[in-house]
Amino acid sequence: MKLTREGIKKDKAEFLAKGYQLPTFDYEAVAAKTYANPTWIHFGAGNIFRAFQANVVQTLLNEGVLDTGLIAAEGYDYEIIEKSNRPHDNLSLLATLKSNNTVEKTVVGSITESLILDSQNEKEYSRLKEIFANPSLQMASFTITEKGYSLVDGKGDLLPAIQEDYKSGPVAPMSYLGKVVSLLYTRYEAGALPLAMVSMDNCSHNGDKLYAAVLAFATVWVENKLCHEGFLAYVKDSSKVSFPWSMIDKITPRPDQKVEEMLLADGLEELEPVITSKNTYIAPFVNAEECEYLVIEDAFPNGHPALEKGGIIFTARETVDKVEKMKVCTCLNPLHTALAVYGCLLGYTLISDEMKNPVLKKMVEIIGYKEGLPVVVNPGIIDPKKFIDEVVNIRIPNPFLPDTPQRIATDTSQKLAIRFGETIKAYEKSSELNTADLKLIPLVFAGWLRYLMAVDDKGNSFTPSSDPLLATATPYVAGYKLDASPKDLSGLDKLLANEKIFGVNLLEIGMADLVKQYFAELSSGIGAVEKTLEKYVLH
Repeated sequence: MKLTREGIKKDKAEFLAKGYQLPTFDYEAVAAKTYANPTWIHFGAGNIFRAFQANVVQTLLNEGVLDTGLIAAEGYDYEIIEKSNRPHDNLSLLATLKSNNTVEKTVVGSITESLILDSQNEKEYSRLKEIFANPSLQMASFTITEKGYSLVDGKGDLLPAIQEDYKSGPVAPMSYLGKVVSLLYTRYEAGALPLAMVSMDNCSHNGDKLYAAVLAFATVWVENKLCHEGFLAYVKDSSKVSFPWSMIDKITPRPDQKVEEMLLADGLEELEPVITSKNTYIAPFVNAEECEYLVIEDAFPNGHPALEKGGIIFTARETVDKVEKMKVCTCLNPLHTALAVYGCLLGYTLISDEMKNPVLKKMVEIIGYKEGLPVVVNPGIIDPKKFIDEVVNIRIPNPFLPDTPQRIATDTSQKLAIRFGETIKAYEKSSELNTADLKLIPLVFAGWLRYLMAVDDKGNSFTPSSDPLLATATPYVAGYKLDASPKDLSGLDKLLANEKIFGVNLLEIGMADLVKQYFAELSSGIGAVEKTLEKYVLH
């Protein structure tokens, strides 16, 4: 059994006998119509896109709701297209890992064309320009990570490729964003045709980040007389080009070896993951959880495919913002971070295993239901309590999801302010709630301080996950040891007053003393983390 168009045609009976769901739409007709009248092109077609958006489109193609498929483009690592997409005829295998210990296997075939975003490759770039010049195109979407929208380096200096593109203009740009803006300029030259530029990356107000980057290019190119002056007005006119906000939520961990072994046991061939020269890890299969949310601001000047019939929600910008805050500040991300910090300290390597520990399970339930839910911003379209129910009972405990506390602990210093600080601020503003009633959010902060000691609860050293402030924060705990002797904790005050890390000045709001008390108990000896959690979570 091979994952190619010919393979699934030849071995269709075997695929079906082994429980695979296959595309049922007329591929040749859809591919021809997509080529002639494309509606949706996506840049950065990685795991979440293949597991979520591409699968939604396939369902709608199977049902006859849609008659055009997807075009995938890659601008960072061309080998993804050359070594993964094209050898498998743009097919991928989706293994949906369900919480009831079953796996749903789907061959996803809604991508009908894959292209390399390379301005030096005349054939590929000409085709991309042809797509952008076509009046039928409704949206260009992106999952290129938050970093992908940045024009500057860590010091705030323009990246070299951006600098060069600013000077040379839209003819043959070298940077990813330069090439995207160049294609948008092609659409402007074709008659200032309307288009939605939709970031689907998991970052706050993602549409604004994409807009800022496109606007910067358009401004410089017009100022330097490298393109028509009307291009800047086109980019600024939301009735022509829109940059909707979106919120996406679906856990798609790195392709797992156990899933690969299961697929190989079915008789599938050539599933070996590829590591490209740019160190991208790609496989022809994706493993993902069953739960998924995509909420998009309904701002599409050229219309959009009927994705709402596949569960994608189109709504107002304010509602997208509320959904994002609900997820990031209360209902999912804070619970993940709490489990990440304490999972590393207690020696866990799977988030799902942590939920088998009644103390850790109750900890996240209290943080979500008791401390977070009273201040959650209800978006109206998704019920916050039901969302937490799903997170606590289905998503995080899913034994098939190979997600680790070590992965989620990455960049914790960048997450605490949003994931917990916003809740504290809401308590501070409320006339009905008392910040002093928050008991477990301070315990997470204390757990992070204990984590910075890089010694687990058994006294073994571990390597903390990467974090831009690790070198800055670690010295604050360097003088403390795992013992029960009285500790002078005043050395922590400067760190606890850092609003950029915690979202608020913990000294000013009166939470610092509780955090320090917890930290003293957590670091009082071997096994103190487990004892402290039991003391404050169970009583």
